[in-house]
Amino acid sequence: GILQFTEVISNIMVLICVVASQVVTAGYTSVGGFGTAGFSINSAYSIFQGEELKQVRELDMKYSQMRAPGVYGGVAFSLAMGAITLLFLATGTKPLHRTSLRVLKAELVFDVLACVGYIIAVGLYLHFIIKVNSTDDCKLRERMYAARGYNWMNCEVQGGDAAVALFGLILACLYCASTVICVLNIRTLKHLRDDYRERRSQDFHEPFLGPLGNEIYV
Repeated sequence: GILQFTEVISNIMVLICVVASQVVTAGYTSVGGFGTAGFSINSAYSIFQGEELKQVRELDMKYSQMRAPGVYGGVAFSLAMGAITLLFLATGTKPLHRTSLRVLKAELVFDVLACVGYIIAVGLYLHFIIKVNSTDDCKLRERMYAARGYNWMNCEVQGGDAAVALFGLILACLYCASTVICVLNIRTLKHLRDDYRERRSQDFHEPFLGPLGNEIYV
């Protein structure tokens, strides 16, 4: 239960890091990087003016739109993993001998898929981000921000994206540990059931002496 609760929290952290990374890299001409104009660009002071402002706004919107599939995919994936993990956490509150073997087997399959899935998802996410950052629009946007002294608005993998990858790999390790524990629980439950059947069988076939001294089986 503690391990599953940690998995739920880590999925929430992945979700937060995905959204935060998008907001940080969105630029000054969009709110949250989802193409909504008017962050501080419409205030009295702006780092860009005139045609330069229009060009940066277009580049910011293009960059945010290019990153959008990775953001929405990361949000959906982390929400789904967190919700399913929370479901198994709720069903695992029963004592082991009262837990359904089918539930444990379903949890085992989910843990294996989640472990492999997060490894693949981290690789795809980083590959997608690096591909977006290698575009000409990103390079031009980087140069325009750097000319104004904003060198951190570059085309490198940002700290938020690195945090997404880090928590994703942590979750892969957690789900791997859950897989091992789930296998042990399944084996323990099978042994408990086998012992119970054996005892029932022995009790049923155990003889006792009747009133005439003959053996009677029950």
